[in-house]
Amino acid sequence: MEVLWYLTAPDGRYPWAPEGARVIDHAYLTQIARAVDHLGYTGALLATGPHDTWVLASSLLAYTERMRFLVAVHPGLVSPTLLAKMSATFDQFSGGRLILNIVNGESRQLAGYGLHLGHDERYAHSDEYLTVWKRLMAGETVDFAGEHVRIDGGSIALPPVQRPHPPLWFGGSSPAALDVAAKHIDTYLSWGETPPQAAEKIAALRGLAAGYGRADGLRFGIRLYVIVRDTEEEAWAQADWLLRRMDPEVVARAQERFAASDSVGQRRMWSLHRGAIPDEVRDLEIYPNLWAGMGLIRQGPGTAIVGNPEQVVDRINEYRAAGIETFIVSGVPLLEEAYRVAELVLPHLPVDGRTEPAAPSFTWESRAEPAPQGAAG
Repeated sequence: MEVLWYLTAPDGRYPWAPEGARVIDHAYLTQIARAVDHLGYTGALLATGPHDTWVLASSLLAYTERMRFLVAVHPGLVSPTLLAKMSATFDQFSGGRLILNIVNGESRQLAGYGLHLGHDERYAHSDEYLTVWKRLMAGETVDFAGEHVRIDGGSIALPPVQRPHPPLWFGGSSPAALDVAAKHIDTYLSWGETPPQAAEKIAALRGLAAGYGRADGLRFGIRLYVIVRDTEEEAWAQADWLLRRMDPEVVARAQERFAASDSVGQRRMWSLHRGAIPDEVRDLEIYPNLWAGMGLIRQGPGTAIVGNPEQVVDRINEYRAAGIETFIVSGVPLLEEAYRVAELVLPHLPVDGRTEPAAPSFTWESRAEPAPQGAAG
């Protein structure tokens, strides 16, 4: 299995409020990247946020050796030929550590970048875009005239390290999105749904992929928060602590923004919490150890696994039994929780490529040095 962390601003103890948010600069993001690299995660998601994902990823290459970079990309904001050139360059410079997260976004967001396409049009555009991109990555000279994409004599000179191309990851819950995933995508990502819901979606996608001759060509992943503590009581107390720092007015404004989205995935997230702060933290426990509270304040995936290490591992293994092989997880703050999850959870999972630190760990006893010979007292 693969376990990736998260590497995107904002961050802090409760980053939806000014008093709970941290200043995010390059030094801090480098700390997180080095932690991900050191702690044995497969890689990190660089999601759409205040920083440009390509600039951020490139700036962190020299500080990492193993972590893979899952870089969020909006089709249509650059040409498929330019994206192919950027992808091949990064894949070469990183030694084959690039993954592309294809994000179709929402109409209001993309209109601000000058891309004016309706919901289903965006996925029709992505279909053409990825068709061209994959041919370019395979070394072809491409002539293509579609409804949304036209390329005349497109080509790139630099081959990628990963063949035939760096992996494509993708999330989306509408019929149009699922069709694009079945046709083009290597790993399909869900947003914090329960294991039975994930299993249902996986079965549907496998059927669609079989129609494109890709029955065995699709892997599945999920994006989740993790709130893990030594005991279940401590974990739920932390979830309650976070809930009590969600101002009702801020939640109401956030839910108003989310309601205006044309994202089917966002509507599925809303159905888990209905946009209301409950009296009791566990009123939002939608499944054993699954808490929908983060979705009150956070756009996109907002479900957390809450519990002690054994409970967190059990829930992850239930997702694995449903067909999930890839987990993108995080906590707040990102830096401290990266260590906590790595120490309490990762050792109990068969994470691909994970190795134990080469240097020994130290305890208070082991750091005590013998007194020098001849010392008095």
